[in-house]
Amino acid sequence: MKLATLRTADGTRAVRLDGDLLVDLGYADLGELFAEDDWLGKAATASGTAYPVEGADFAPVVPNPSKVVCVGHNYTNHIKEMGRELPSHPTLFPKFAETLIGANDDIAKPAETGTLDWEVELAVVIGKQVRRADEQQAADAIAGFTVMNDISLRDWQFRTIEWTQGKIWEATTPLGPYVVTPDEVGGVRPALEVRTVVDGEVMQQDDTGTLLFDPVFLVRYISTVITLKPGDVIATGTPAGVGNARDPKVFLLPGQTVVTEIAGLGACTNKVVEG
Repeated sequence: MKLATLRTADGTRAVRLDGDLLVDLGYADLGELFAEDDWLGKAATASGTAYPVEGADFAPVVPNPSKVVCVGHNYTNHIKEMGRELPSHPTLFPKFAETLIGANDDIAKPAETGTLDWEVELAVVIGKQVRRADEQQAADAIAGFTVMNDISLRDWQFRTIEWTQGKIWEATTPLGPYVVTPDEVGGVRPALEVRTVVDGEVMQQDDTGTLLFDPVFLVRYISTVITLKPGDVIATGTPAGVGNARDPKVFLLPGQTVVTEIAGLGACTNKVVEG
């Protein structure tokens, strides 16, 4: 199934994609749906109001996750382009709900930066609470996958050795448009093409099958540290091709359109505007 959170005149609604329609599942958003014990069965059988896909206004797939945990240095090619050795353990940093925007929302470039960069990422969405998950529990906790553009302010990111301040700017991170269940993309360790395209030029292209730490491993690792709850998001890292690693460096400017897409999941298509 492909599930989403839709903005409507009456507030957000959790919906299921059926052809060219989005069927209301009876919940305000996917976070609320995933908190249900039998969310998968309820999502499959619901038959509420149908909204057209054309012109749909997608909210972040989970508008208010309790946490967004991001992973750095997780594609071999990207690690090499940054001049670093392969890590023994995942590099983790947080994002917050206020950072997220919908899949087709504008990205407002903060006035405080001249180094706005793109990062296409496979994002894992949690569908079951887990702590210290074993292999099977970790796999079972994955509700599905979605697309994130981990927009980064490189000048702020590299002010210190800790990255968070360059990653958490308000209303900068597209997430969506759909959460796609693992059965549609080859399971909980999918091998899917990921790409970033800026004004028609391909900037990033790789395959999620080359992730150093795969989704199941990350659920196990992160749940050892902290409880993962339904609706929580894990961003699994970005491949080579970010603007900051290019020679000369290239960054996003107002008026440009950045598309981050993953085969089978869809795309975030966002215009950059003045903040």
